[in-house]
Amino acid sequence: MSIMNIGITGLNAAQTSLFATSNNIANVYTPGFNREVVVLGESKTSGVEVGAVNRQFDRFVAERLNSANGNLASLQAYKTQANQIDNLLADADAGLAPLMQKFFGSLGDLAGAPAEPAAREGVLGNASSMAAQMRSFDNYLHELQRTVNGGVRQEVAQINQLAGQIANLNKEISLSVAATGQPSNSLLNQRDQVVAELSSKVDARVTVQDGGAYNVSIGNGQPLVSGDQAFTLEAVASAADPERIVVAYRDSSNNLIEYRENQFRSGALGGLMSFRSENLDKIQGQLGQLAITMAQSFNEQHREGTTLAGEAGGDFFSFGAPSSFSNANNNSNASMDVSITDLNELTSSAWDLTFNGTDWLVTQRETGERQTIAPDGDGNLNFGGVQVAINGTPEAGDRFRVNPVQRAARDFNVLITDISDIAAAASNDTGDNRNALALQNLQSARVVGGNASFSQAYGAIVSDSGNRNAVVNANMSAQQGLTAQLKALQQSESGVNLDEEAANLVRYQQYYQANAKVIEAGMTVLETILSIAR
Repeated sequence: MSIMNIGITGLNAAQTSLFATSNNIANVYTPGFNREVVVLGESKTSGVEVGAVNRQFDRFVAERLNSANGNLASLQAYKTQANQIDNLLADADAGLAPLMQKFFGSLGDLAGAPAEPAAREGVLGNASSMAAQMRSFDNYLHELQRTVNGGVRQEVAQINQLAGQIANLNKEISLSVAATGQPSNSLLNQRDQVVAELSSKVDARVTVQDGGAYNVSIGNGQPLVSGDQAFTLEAVASAADPERIVVAYRDSSNNLIEYRENQFRSGALGGLMSFRSENLDKIQGQLGQLAITMAQSFNEQHREGTTLAGEAGGDFFSFGAPSSFSNANNNSNASMDVSITDLNELTSSAWDLTFNGTDWLVTQRETGERQTIAPDGDGNLNFGGVQVAINGTPEAGDRFRVNPVQRAARDFNVLITDISDIAAAASNDTGDNRNALALQNLQSARVVGGNASFSQAYGAIVSDSGNRNAVVNANMSAQQGLTAQLKALQQSESGVNLDEEAANLVRYQQYYQANAKVIEAGMTVLETILSIAR
């Protein structure tokens, strides 16, 4: 090979190196860009040849960073929603605690002057304020449920969109390999960036095919992307509870299969699911349990008293009735009616019931505890402070969800409108205050779950919410630190350092100029030889 050809190979190598360096500098702030390094090697004859333009990408570090980002996104989604509850419950002025205190304080005033109109007006006024706040809290929590439903729909739509992008990039990369013999670094970067975005939405697991295409799976291994084909998820109303949006997919037979909510633990979707099942459901149930216990225990005592007209007292409060849902996939038309039977055994949890043909498997959703029970002599089921009457004939495999307390606070109202109907007395004596005292004593009675007073039960709601928030905050701080470390590690390998690239720019420029001098020297030698020959 002539000296000129050697110089030309050097010029080509310098030009490729300058191009790669310029590309690195231009993309220093491009998300997902991995810096490129030119691999030079000695030519088989003489001179230099460009072996490859490699992108500095460490798959192991990238997978760890994606996992960390997914966990962080999950905690951030959880915290965003949980903060709304914590701020509401912890408000000393807007909370239920001061209103309950005022209500029972007004009962003390009534006990001091049982026939006094002003005292009776105070009881009704404070009762109405407390009931309105109870309903307001329930409405707020119900709106949060709807917000989570909307969030699940949005996340599923974005997951489907990202899955489609990965499938398209798999196809484009395959075409690039077929056309040039090697994949485009730009397309590889784009695909890995989309995978990173997908990991912030859901726990995405990537396996690489022999040809370099990505297969992506989620949940229990269900494929989301296979080569150039993307499978879509669906956000649907739960078959167990139509008010709840869950994630499902269609199998090869076009059957809609729901994922269990606890299958999603990572990404923003996992954060929403975890918040709903661990936090929102529990607080909504606790509030409902408090509403039912207060209404029923107060009503029972109020019926023991006598009004100003000498009549027996009636119910003072109303509350939302228990509800139940028949699973949409049941084979029968059986349904259930639910009633509260024992406040001491009543819990804040919902229940899932499955019929095996003879007995019932009852699962407490809050704890996961299971028990098998048989119907009583009347065909009813008794558990957790409730009685379930079965309408129709269920078939083996039928499932039901029972919500004894979840929306009880929605219809928490004061039924009495006439102050003379308040049963403060235990006899026909208008000066009798014994029932008013008994009603006031309910404030400290341990009637919520058989072990807590009303104020203690509400305090437990506030405390539980605060504790969960504290745990999430601590976990998020730790996860932020881990994510930052992995990001720094990833950038040290794949990130662009402008100082280094500026030095390379000067180096390759000099390299280019030197090879140009080699060519110039070769031309001079050639001209000299030609002149001698003449």
